[in-house]
Amino acid sequence: MRADINGGSGAAVRLAAGAPLRDVLDVADADDWLALDSGVRTVAWWRAELQYTAPLPGDPTGLDEARFALTLCHRDGRVREAAVRGSGRYPALLPLIVIRCADWVEPVRERARELLSETLDGDTAVALAPLILRVGRRNRGDFGVQLLEEVMRRAPRGHFAGLFADADRTVRRFAYRLAVERQLLGPVELARAAGRDPDTVVQDLCATAALKSLALHDRDANDNVHDDVLTLLLTARNPGTRSTGVTALRRAGRPRQAEPFLSDRSALVRACARYVVRQHGIDATAWYRKRCAVPDDPELPPGAVIGLAECGDRADAGLLWSFLAHPAAGVRAQAVAGLRALDRADAERLRPLLDDPAPGVVRETAIALLPSAKDLPADRLLQRTAPEQPRHVRVAAFRLLDAHGGIVALRAAVGLLEDPDVKLRTWAGQAVQRWRPSADVRPGDTEVGELLDRSRHLFSDYVLRRRKWEAGLAG
Repeated sequence: MRADINGGSGAAVRLAAGAPLRDVLDVADADDWLALDSGVRTVAWWRAELQYTAPLPGDPTGLDEARFALTLCHRDGRVREAAVRGSGRYPALLPLIVIRCADWVEPVRERARELLSETLDGDTAVALAPLILRVGRRNRGDFGVQLLEEVMRRAPRGHFAGLFADADRTVRRFAYRLAVERQLLGPVELARAAGRDPDTVVQDLCATAALKSLALHDRDANDNVHDDVLTLLLTARNPGTRSTGVTALRRAGRPRQAEPFLSDRSALVRACARYVVRQHGIDATAWYRKRCAVPDDPELPPGAVIGLAECGDRADAGLLWSFLAHPAAGVRAQAVAGLRALDRADAERLRPLLDDPAPGVVRETAIALLPSAKDLPADRLLQRTAPEQPRHVRVAAFRLLDAHGGIVALRAAVGLLEDPDVKLRTWAGQAVQRWRPSADVRPGDTEVGELLDRSRHLFSDYVLRRRKWEAGLAG
């Protein structure tokens, strides 16, 4: 909707005042049409200038395109039905006919469906697909989707190009599913789409279809296509597509090509790579131990470190400890994560990493220390919440203090209510609001009362009195 239009109601008022349709709406935007449909009914009951758009059943002649659009959205079903019957002379209002196909009034709905069936062709289907699919989510909205499928099943391949590039993932899912069913795309095109599209559903659909299509090309010994497809899948940025490519290496008989993916940044890809190499007799655990044999290797990928923890045993913890001093932050972070996975995270040895300059390392360290939060020195953690500390250090320290509970958690949260970071202030406020005195909080502790008073702006008077009463304090 244009910036000066609020939820469709403003658009309705401007159209009623005589503004041209294209000056009020982005006619190519499904959201604008849906907002207008809702907005007309929102304001019609109290805006007198909209009342003249409510002719009695019959042909609402004498209305221009903009005012006719209002009748198609009118709150009176008889008015909408009359408008649908006379809408043929305004092709630009076909999007509103799409919306009326899901109308709750049966005569309106049936006439709109007849009109859409007569009008919808390949070109209009492409233009209206986003709106049809949005309306299709509504009750009684399946007609438009079924009609769209029928039309697009007969449409030339070129009509799909715009749908493949649509910003709405629902449209892209629809288009690729139909294209796969019709076998409109070759394996290389499908693999390229799987690696390029940001939607995981499209990625999985196209990657799977690419491999199925590739099987047909294998019969013709088309090695170039085979290599191109695997390359596109294996070099995709999204882990789902890479994992599909790695799994395909097993059927291709190329286990050695899967070995580099044992250290992939994605756990899913690493698991698929281990499956492939093990199917060909390669010991993945031995591969990880060999790859991690040099603790100060500057080329060591972080995925190899966590991969060792994923398929190794607790005896490998000694190797992981050696990586805590590695120059690469990613390696240090994955070493901490690996120790946690092997249940070998020693709080005393990990605690210094709460001051690491890398946010990823501090985040993993905080996660590993959460089970030991009550045993950590609260005063040292509180020092790390000071404003001069880096943000990631303050966040990790507060997370551990909050897990500590009791007055320690309340003290930390209230202290961060004026933190310079907006998100941290918000988290601290939420922590104060959900705080309850635990068993280790001494009833009647005056410090609890002082801390609650400092944060009284977060509570109503009743809730504040209730919190104090729970802590054994007078209201």
